[in-house]
Amino acid sequence: FGFSVPAVIITRGIAPDEYLIDAAIENNVPLLVSRLSTGELFNQLTAYLETAFAPKTNVHATMVDVYGVGILYTGTAGIGKSECALSLIERGHRLIADDVVALNRKWGETLMGRGAPDAGYHLEIRGIGIIDVEKIYGIRAIRIQKRVELEVHLEMWDSSKQYERIGVKEVFSTYLGLQIPKITIPVAPGKNIAVISEVIAMNHMLKIYGHHPAREFIERMQEIIRRKEITEPYLESDFE
Repeated sequence: FGFSVPAVIITRGIAPDEYLIDAAIENNVPLLVSRLSTGELFNQLTAYLETAFAPKTNVHATMVDVYGVGILYTGTAGIGKSECALSLIERGHRLIADDVVALNRKWGETLMGRGAPDAGYHLEIRGIGIIDVEKIYGIRAIRIQKRVELEVHLEMWDSSKQYERIGVKEVFSTYLGLQIPKITIPVAPGKNIAVISEVIAMNHMLKIYGHHPAREFIERMQEIIRRKEITEPYLESDFE
């Protein structure tokens, strides 16, 4: 007790000796007993403390689990984040949080997202109001937490702005010191953001498995150009 320990825990359900109880009372240190083994207790405490002391922040966003990929939707108020989430829920995907997403950094390199405590699973749909996703769609339509893997930023279409058309250039956002890929989607009438989100999620999984469609397309075009440069002189002199 001379080291000012926050608590003493005895494992395997062993009853503490009287002198240990007296010393704990004298130094005002909690004395706890657990039925777990030392190894089991250590593992559970480590996992708990990792979560309890993880860096945290809240962001104004909506988060949906799309094909197992955690997508964080950002953008100005009224851009259509909640409506996009509603469309995805209708298509069988799962809501994590709307309006406020609580982010925390776990195990060093993992960014987790979940809803604000006790907020429930609600969506604010302009013109309708607040709807309860869990009660309308059932337990299959919600998820408590999910790893954040992508940010989809929604913004109004700007004809003067150049948007990514091939997908080779990658942009990242930083949250709690961790970078995640960021995709900006211009919003315009007739654009189905839910379907685009599904494609984004599946394309992300392809990259995880080592297939980068945009890079493979560029490489294929370069190979076509290279072959053309080789074959054209031959064909020009071929009069058979």
